[in-house]
Amino acid sequence: MYMPRAFAEADLAGLDRLVERDPFVSLITSGSDGLPFASHLPVLYRRAGDQVLLEGHWARPNPQAQHAGPALAIVHGPHAYISPGWYPDKKDLPRVPTWNYAVAHLYGTLETFDDSTALADLVDRLSLRFETLVGSGWRFEHDRPDHVSQLRGIVGFRFRAERIELKFKLNQNHPEANVRNAAAALQALPGDNPRQVAALMLDRLARRTTE
Repeated sequence: MYMPRAFAEADLAGLDRLVERDPFVSLITSGSDGLPFASHLPVLYRRAGDQVLLEGHWARPNPQAQHAGPALAIVHGPHAYISPGWYPDKKDLPRVPTWNYAVAHLYGTLETFDDSTALADLVDRLSLRFETLVGSGWRFEHDRPDHVSQLRGIVGFRFRAERIELKFKLNQNHPEANVRNAAAALQALPGDNPRQVAALMLDRLARRTTE
């Protein structure tokens, strides 16, 4: 990933927050034909220091279920268009439109599994994680034959990150007035993405002014 120094994020707490916000990742591998292959999947996330583990599963017919080995997982954060008209210094300096965003690229190794005990545990933990978010109580029932039989239709994976790139492009290369005005403009727009980007911009600005 192209990574100007101003936008590089070193604190893995930023990754924690990105995954908490959106645990639906893009998982990219190379197929047998050498071409990239992508799946979009919910994951369970665990981090201990700089050790990061993602867990999830595919439908068994998904070709990626045969792609154990090197992989790239992309964690998507909020993003928003930034108008040069929001910058106070636009009359004095040439300013252009841009897009602010936060994203993480995790490079690592993919391990697949299909034993029923491990799959049952995975589905149970996935249901606990995501059912809570929607206020429902569905759970995988280990003693129900119809639930257990469904496990034959999936293949599980564990992805261990070996290199993590965090990019938070939030106008860090602009003067404070530009950042504040752009953030205020985003806060006035509808939708969650603009407001989340504005909050990240102001957070990075606060870090800049206290360093």
